[in-house]
Amino acid sequence: MDRAVPDALVLDYAPLIEGLNRPDADDRHVLAAAIKCNASVIVTFNLKDFPKDVLDTFDIEPVHPDDFIADLWDLDKAAVLEAAQRQRASLKNPPHSARQYLDKLLQQKLPETVKLLTAFEFLI
Repeated sequence: MDRAVPDALVLDYAPLIEGLNRPDADDRHVLAAAIKCNASVIVTFNLKDFPKDVLDTFDIEPVHPDDFIADLWDLDKAAVLEAAQRQRASLKNPPHSARQYLDKLLQQKLPETVKLLTAFEFLI
């Protein structure tokens, strides 16, 4: 991850953890890191452990990955297609056809993403 997104690492968030109330105490570090870097969203499949009312306090929105990708799609289809191309190309053991890649996304509970990408299957 550090190579792909060099400035993604959040440091010095640990002092915030103790003061955070979360449905799952093991998720406090995620919220602490988001607060530390002034994130506006936490992208997670685990929405139940990141309730909107708790995150509203910090002006952070919980977003499901499928919704996040759909929002990105609305902003920049080409960037999403390029990311999908790169991700599929990185799958080498075993390699995935475009259809197999889309099926994997569907298995990962990303139906809206698959719907958006299907029309561009020939590009990915």
